[in-house]
Amino acid sequence: MTDIPSSEKEHPIDVVIAWVDGSDPVLTEKRNRYLGLTGDTTHPGAHPTRFASINEIRYCVLSVFRFAPFVRNIFIVTDGQEPDLYGDIKTWFPEREGSLRIVDHTEIFEGFKGSLPTFNSISIGNMIWRIKGLSDNFVYFNDDTFLIRSIKPEDFFIDNIPVLRGRWVHAPLYRIWWNSLRIAFKKYFRNNPGFQPKASFHLGQWNSASVLGLKWRYFTNSHTPHTVGKKMIEDFVSRNKPLLEKNISHRFRHYSQFTFISLSNHLQLLQGNRMIASPDLVYMQPFGRPKDYIDRKIRLCEKDDRIKFMCVQSLEMCGEEVQEKLLGWMRKRLKIESK
Repeated sequence: MTDIPSSEKEHPIDVVIAWVDGSDPVLTEKRNRYLGLTGDTTHPGAHPTRFASINEIRYCVLSVFRFAPFVRNIFIVTDGQEPDLYGDIKTWFPEREGSLRIVDHTEIFEGFKGSLPTFNSISIGNMIWRIKGLSDNFVYFNDDTFLIRSIKPEDFFIDNIPVLRGRWVHAPLYRIWWNSLRIAFKKYFRNNPGFQPKASFHLGQWNSASVLGLKWRYFTNSHTPHTVGKKMIEDFVSRNKPLLEKNISHRFRHYSQFTFISLSNHLQLLQGNRMIASPDLVYMQPFGRPKDYIDRKIRLCEKDDRIKFMCVQSLEMCGEEVQEKLLGWMRKRLKIESK
């Protein structure tokens, strides 16, 4: 067995993946039951596509083992579920059979179980740093994010400092103004005081910046794996427990919530982290696209050696031909075609 470099022993890197199998009838029934309690069966944070899965997590996990062998452990955070991954790991990466652990929501919400069950990826993300045995330096993946090339620890952390992938942008003042106008209109003219706008990718990041006192700009991250220094988050939460409790109180995504990754990024930046890198990403939303969309994206991935990450959203909404074209390419990339 290859010796592990001393730097990786002293500062190991773990991966965390949040995952849900939306086809699970038990989870679906539980979600619908709590959705009914809200009195709003069309809640914007409860659209079925938010919970859909076509086993993308298989490719996410195997891509980490293939292209980031320095990763110590992979933790998959679920709600009483377990993805069928051990057979693949035993076949393709038998030396890593002990590197995967399933983490239930009850573990990360220990002491906050009044917020369970939750169907809110923002709330779940807020708590992942509480996984028992998690390394101080870890990387958070969504299950639709993959590695497509070999990477080094320095792609994630340099001198023990997280590498942040994103850029500074202006505060989304127009979106904030528009949401306020819609809420007032629904409340006073439509007799709908419970109306809420859809939670958005950028607004959640702005909320994180705003919590920390920023007023005119925020750092927007890309759909890449996200690096986190756990100690900084622990210190912040220890001083702001009521803020965390309020943020995780929503069982479904809420437009007022701040996102964990953006909070971590802004804490890092305010403490002087200047390790800012380009996304090195290909992002795909293949549903409803032209027939050659996947082919063009694949050619870009193969041509540009700088691209390390790929994110594919809403693949479950595409036809089998489109799904197989992309997943077939992924299997070749990961060298798991046959054995």
